[in-house]
Amino acid sequence: MLSKILAGRRFQQKLSMMPNRSTDILFQLIKSLEKAEKRHFKLYIKRSSGNEDLKIVRLFDAVDKLNDYDEKVILKKLEGVTKPQLANLKTHLYKQIMASLRLLKSTDSMDLQLNEQFDYAHILYKKGLFMQSLRIIDRAKEIARANQKFNFLPQLIALEKRIEGLHITRHIQYRADTLANEANEISRHIDMVARLSNLALKLFSWFVQHGHARNEEDEKDIRQFMKESLPADVWKLKGFYERLYLYQSYTWYAFIRQDFLQYYRYTQKWVDLFTEQPLMIRVETGHYIKAIHNLLNAHFDLRNHRQFEKTLKLLEKVAQTDRVKDHDNFRIQAFIYISTARINQHFMQGTFKEGLSLIPGIEKELENYDLFLDSHRILVLNYKFAMLYFGSGDYNTCIDYLQKIINDKTNLRYDLQCYARLVHLMAHYELGNDMLMESLTKSVYRFMAKMKNLTVVEEAMFKFLRQSITLSTRQLKPEFEKFLHTIKHLEKNRFETRSFAYLDIISWVEGKVYGKPMGTIIHEKYMQSKRRK
Repeated sequence: MLSKILAGRRFQQKLSMMPNRSTDILFQLIKSLEKAEKRHFKLYIKRSSGNEDLKIVRLFDAVDKLNDYDEKVILKKLEGVTKPQLANLKTHLYKQIMASLRLLKSTDSMDLQLNEQFDYAHILYKKGLFMQSLRIIDRAKEIARANQKFNFLPQLIALEKRIEGLHITRHIQYRADTLANEANEISRHIDMVARLSNLALKLFSWFVQHGHARNEEDEKDIRQFMKESLPADVWKLKGFYERLYLYQSYTWYAFIRQDFLQYYRYTQKWVDLFTEQPLMIRVETGHYIKAIHNLLNAHFDLRNHRQFEKTLKLLEKVAQTDRVKDHDNFRIQAFIYISTARINQHFMQGTFKEGLSLIPGIEKELENYDLFLDSHRILVLNYKFAMLYFGSGDYNTCIDYLQKIINDKTNLRYDLQCYARLVHLMAHYELGNDMLMESLTKSVYRFMAKMKNLTVVEEAMFKFLRQSITLSTRQLKPEFEKFLHTIKHLEKNRFETRSFAYLDIISWVEGKVYGKPMGTIIHEKYMQSKRRK
């Protein structure tokens, strides 16, 4: 079942992941460049051509000044260039920008450095300088091993075998067996890493599309998939990448099943792996940032307030390193995760109104990063914005953000689609829109039932809302007390915790029973937990 789910709707998902701006690849590339990168490109072209007034430079400047890609405007600015010529010119410019970036970024990327060493070795081999080529291969292999870049070794070994096999060198007496054994060892290692990384990716993909397991059937499905996919003796593996993808697999496995304690254990192992091998923080910065993000989520789910604060400080410290600040992907990734964590902190503390001050700054940055962001991250942030407004009592603005999720056509996160509709219903309830409640309740119930996303908590919620429409204010309080009694004992039920993770329904109902805002109820619980610790 899992493989069928993952295979479906791929075309639609690819479309949904496209950036919001023009999909012209040259436009996207130029708009992604920073000032230093643009300056380096101009210098690179000047050095390589000796002509500052090249057509591609004029094309570069024309595209750079556009807010949205418009070919008609570009053709007007490039006098004498026809539409067919423009296509060729764009292709040439794209290649030149990439060549410029490769030169600029090579010192900052281990992958680019290793590729460069392979290129040098290959050039020397073609020149007939076999011993020089072999020396570079040996050096590149040392660098690859030291940085756990085993995926680069096969092409290096293949070139070394070609040299040893076609030409007589002083190594031939002892290198044949060594190279054969080395190639076999690397092949086994790469195969294991591929199997574990595939497993981690498939589990993560399942979560992105569906969210948490909805019922026993989903649980059984995931357990079976995990059992069939895990290689034998996997816990005996000691390599960095084997353990990285193993911990990731168990992280998603636990998170999907809402086993938040196991989720915490494996996110901590994921972070500890980098602590044990600090060199890999630079090599796999993206995985390190994501590890801290998931550890933050685990502390949030378990309401480990102090550990949450400690881990957030760690992520903020990592975000200030040059490695992250100078890298587009890492900088954006850290921004999204820190923003999410700061909002979650307000959720834990019940300080919804204070949390509203975060939204304008986050939205401004989202506009700047519009070219790079995927739909899934936007969906999650819009839901969190909506919940801040819901907890603050601004139900109209809450509805505005929820509509962005409800109207989304990406087929991602069915769980968010369901809970956006449920919170949308509750916001109308709070606004006293009685005329809408009956039809809206039926519509949301049908949607969640169709998605197989109804738990006992939601069933009780719909029942309460249907009954409360006709009740007076005096009659409501006893009904809220009954509703609270119904759902309170479900708080520890694993298949019901999903409801409480997306919306703290218990605190909302307690607020109605005790005549306090939802935020006040949550803040009181937060202060009690701090005193206990």
